[in-house]
Amino acid sequence: MSSISLTIRILDKDYQVNCKPDERDALILSASLLDEKMEEIRRSSHIIGVERIAVMAALNLAHDLIRSEQSAQAGTEASHLLQSMNSKLSSALSDLNS
Repeated sequence: MSSISLTIRILDKDYQVNCKPDERDALILSASLLDEKMEEIRRSSHIIGVERIAVMAALNLAHDLIRSEQSAQAGTEASHLLQSMNSKLSSALSDLNS
């Protein structure tokens, strides 16, 4: 599959990147999210320098991703537990009705 060239703007600077056509929308969304995080850090802190702001944004996004994955895993575990309890209750009710 061929690549397309795309210009994204992050922290008032343009970057030329290549991506697959079907990844274009995700790349634009990712760039927008990164730009928002970096702008937020620049406005709300005393961090100076684009590189340091980028590192802090990357750490924040990685932290958000890990928390999201942990939350999803906890939800899956809770779902399995509820299914197991439901099965045991159904079995117990079936035994009572027999």
